[in-house]
Amino acid sequence: MSNEKTWKPATQLVHGATMRSQFGETSEAMYLTQGFVYDSSESAEARFKGDEPGFIYSRYANPTVDVFEKRMCALEGAEDARATASGMAAISAALLCSVKAGDHVVAARALFGSCRWVVETLMPKYGIESTLVDGRDMAQWEAAVRPNTKLFFLESPTNPTLEVVDIAAVAKIADGIGARVVVDNVFATPLQQKPLELGAHVVVYSATKHIDGQGRCLGGIILSDKKWIDENLHDFFRHTGPSLSPFNAWTLLKGLETLPLRVKQQTDSALRIADHLAAHPKVSRVIYPGRADHPQAEIIARQMSGGSTLVCFETKGGKPGAFAFQNALEIVRISNNLGDAKSLITHPATTTHKNLTEDARADLGISPGTVRLSVGLEDAGDLIADLDRALSKV
Repeated sequence: MSNEKTWKPATQLVHGATMRSQFGETSEAMYLTQGFVYDSSESAEARFKGDEPGFIYSRYANPTVDVFEKRMCALEGAEDARATASGMAAISAALLCSVKAGDHVVAARALFGSCRWVVETLMPKYGIESTLVDGRDMAQWEAAVRPNTKLFFLESPTNPTLEVVDIAAVAKIADGIGARVVVDNVFATPLQQKPLELGAHVVVYSATKHIDGQGRCLGGIILSDKKWIDENLHDFFRHTGPSLSPFNAWTLLKGLETLPLRVKQQTDSALRIADHLAAHPKVSRVIYPGRADHPQAEIIARQMSGGSTLVCFETKGGKPGAFAFQNALEIVRISNNLGDAKSLITHPATTTHKNLTEDARADLGISPGTVRLSVGLEDAGDLIADLDRALSKV
């Protein structure tokens, strides 16, 4: 459609890159197929050589997955994308396709537990060196640079303590040495932060989170410029097979249609809840990117258009207090997922970040009383009442 590039995000997420079959269906078609047939042997040869457009095998590309990738490109402002089976598949592929034995990666220390495992444990097995830094401190990024540094990796806001990294400043350092910056943007969503516009080179998402947003399926996506994807990700993706299933791609397309509505309500509710918890006598600390008391409030104002759907806070009474609080909740459910229509809560020290040492958790601001709340679509007043009732058990 000729006007598609001028559409606002809400319109792109309903109509962008729609590809209809000969039946003219309203909803996107779901192409549940492993392979594709060719009119002739010559056609098969031409398609494998890249001389003829068309699909070859659903591990490489699939019509339903292709629509999801193109719709995400329009939202993110990216030239190209590859959808993956999970968020960790996206992160692992984006990192590993960018480096080789002898290269060096600098990563922010505040990462999801599995991401830190990839950087600290997996990469060294293949001769890839890594250094962790305090992502908020640009001097540490600069000091960590070596002659063989090829990649910077960060998430912002971070999991679970919602630290914010100055993406533009990190990108400037990377550009100065010819390195690439990979940003995990899942907590901000593509609606509230645009890493590519801030100078990042690659953006990754766990589409399992807000993009599906209804607890139905796994998925991930890597977005960047076409040259990087062609030269780095394309062959890695084809031959290692982290591809997204067509069914999950179709489910994620349905999630995209309501993404702006869900994220707006969840963000509005999260701010209301954060403000309420900040005054609660059983809560010792609240971290929320939409509040003026956030340590990186100035950076947030520059690089984010909204706060977050998540609230991090510390209950009094340590681990026993946190457990008593979580166990007393009625509406909010205990789960390590986030970005869901249902409000979910987790205790990072014993779940998502359990593999870190106690000192490493303390260094990240994860105490025994820290909990991470993912705010859903329930009435905010009901959620506050549920939280208050449970906090009375601390």
